Amino acid sequence: MVWVCSLLRKYTGILVVLVLAVSMQPMVALAQGDPRMVRLIAPQALIDTGVLGFMLPRFSLKTQVRVEVVEPGEDAEVALGPRGAPVMEGGGIIWHLELITPDHTGAQRFADWLTSEVGGRTIAAFAPEGIQMFRVPAQPDAQEDVATWDGDAGNGYHLSKVHCGRCHAVEEAGRINSIGSTPSFYVLRSLADWEQRFQAFYALNPHPAFTQVAEVTPPFDEARPSPIVPVEITLDDLENILAYVAVLSPADLGAPLEHK
Repeated sequence: MVWVCSLLRKYTGILVVLVLAVSMQPMVALAQGDPRMVRLIAPQALIDTGVLGFMLPRFSLKTQVRVEVVEPGEDAEVALGPRGAPVMEGGGIIWHLELITPDHTGAQRFADWLTSEVGGRTIAAFAPEGIQMFRVPAQPDAQEDVATWDGDAGNGYHLSKVHCGRCHAVEEAGRINSIGSTPSFYVLRSLADWEQRFQAFYALNPHPAFTQVAEVTPPFDEARPSPIVPVEITLDDLENILAYVAVLSPADLGAPLEHK
């Protein structure tokens, strides 16, 4: 009987250890940040609309990540309120999503879903009694950067006519007299990298063969003189030309060609 009791005590101890290990697994996962569980802080006014009850189950069904709404002040991974990225607009209020724990996988998945097209459609689909209550906030129009240069645009116009007008159309009136194979200043202005092209024009063919920029380009090789009257300018001249090109209206080249 003694050996039986000893054996029972041994296996009882092992069983207790196993039970404790299994029961503590959820606590360990929570401490480490369970990626399948996200705690969300939301104002009561937003909860009362019913939108979270409509939205969160659809997110969970899509991702298998459960979202639990908790009270303000409690531990949470995300929050809906006045801070963060704007995600919902309704009743004259824009609600923002704040990632309290950005490195939490489940929180990031919730943020990605809520700001996706699917999330936006879900927000817009919440319409109790057929009345849409929320929509995705309108994005502000991107402000186009307008290139400005410190040079004298008026002087740049005259320099362009003298030095560049022999080949390029630098104004509307000069398009008839320009060489047809060279792009006009208006066409060049429509290119995304027009500033870089003009700044380094003297290094782009065929310009090195006949262009001299003071204190920048080396003198012509005596064995290979300029084939035409050289273009001789300074860096200040180039700054003025850039100031002039910056104020030109880019040419409308139409839609890109489509290849089928």
